[in-house]
Amino acid sequence: MPKKIFFSLPAMAGILFLFFGCDRDAAYQRVDFSKTLAVEKKFASRSGGMELRVAVAAMISPKETFIYYKQLIDYIADRSGHRVRLIQRKTYEEVNALFPKRQLDLAFICTGPYAAAKDKYGFEAIATPIIRGAPYYQSYLIVNKNSPYQALEDLRGRVFAFTDPDSNTGALVPRFWIHETGDTADRFFSEINYTFSHDNSILAVAKGLVDAAAVDGHKWEFYNLRNPEFTSRTRVIKKSKPLGSPPLVASIHMAEDLKDRIQKIVRAMHETPDGQRILNELMIDRFTAPQEAWYRPVREMVEVLNAHEPPLVSHES
Repeated sequence: MPKKIFFSLPAMAGILFLFFGCDRDAAYQRVDFSKTLAVEKKFASRSGGMELRVAVAAMISPKETFIYYKQLIDYIADRSGHRVRLIQRKTYEEVNALFPKRQLDLAFICTGPYAAAKDKYGFEAIATPIIRGAPYYQSYLIVNKNSPYQALEDLRGRVFAFTDPDSNTGALVPRFWIHETGDTADRFFSEINYTFSHDNSILAVAKGLVDAAAVDGHKWEFYNLRNPEFTSRTRVIKKSKPLGSPPLVASIHMAEDLKDRIQKIVRAMHETPDGQRILNELMIDRFTAPQEAWYRPVREMVEVLNAHEPPLVSHES
C-alpha cells in the first residue's frame, strides 16, 4: 500500500493542505489541498424577499470562489429583489445532487455534468459566459516550466493530477486524449491524484508535487493575468478543441417568471456600469443564451468513454 504523506504549503488565497492517500485496493490516489467543509454564506441584498439558494461548483478552491463570485451573486440578489444563500460543496457531484432534492435554485456548474447529466439532476442552462469573444473554453495540459515534457506521450508512467472525477477540462478531456492513444488513464499514469479545484492543480504542477495536470483554460488564463505567481512556473503543452463554457443553470422546479427574470438580469449585466465592472473582474465579456450545439462534443466524449472504460472514481484516504 502506498505510503501516506502530509504536506503544508502556501496557496494563492491562504493556506491549503495536501494529502496523499489511497484505498488498500484502489489504483487511484487523492490529493485534497483544501480539506473543505460545507460552507454556506448569506449575502445581503436591498430587499427582504424570498431566499435564492445558489451554488458554485468547486472549479476553484472555496475561498477563491467566495472572493471572485460574491459580487456576481450579490448583483443577482439586488436586481432580483431576493436574499441569496451561497452553498459550497467540495465536489461537483455534491453540488449537482442538491438539485433533485430541491435544495438548490441556481448554480454555476462544470460543463461535464451539464452536458452528460442535466436530465438526471433536473437543471437547465439559462446563461453561458462569453470569454475572449467566444462561448467556449479549452482544457490545458500543463507541466512544470522546468520539466522536459513536451507532449502527452512524454507523461506515460508519470504522476498526474485530475481536478474532479466529473470535471470536463480536468478529467474527461485528458481521459479522452489517452483513450485516443489506445490506453486508459489508470494504465497510462503511475499515479492519479485529485485536487478538487483548478487552482490547486496549477499549484501542484508549479510546486512539482505532480508531473502534469489538465485544467480549465479560462482559469489558467485568469490566474496568469491576475496572479501569475504559480502559472508562470507552468507550461501549456496541449490544448483541447473549443468546448461550451460552464453555464449558469436553474432548477427545473424554479417558477418560470423567476427564472426568466434572473436570466434577463444575468444576460444584461454588461449593459450596466456595476454589471460591467463585475464581469471585467471575472474576465467575462458578457453572458448569453446557451446553445446545445456548444455542448454536443462533450456529450460525444462521454458516450465514447462510457462505452469503453469505467468512470474515474476518487477514493478517500
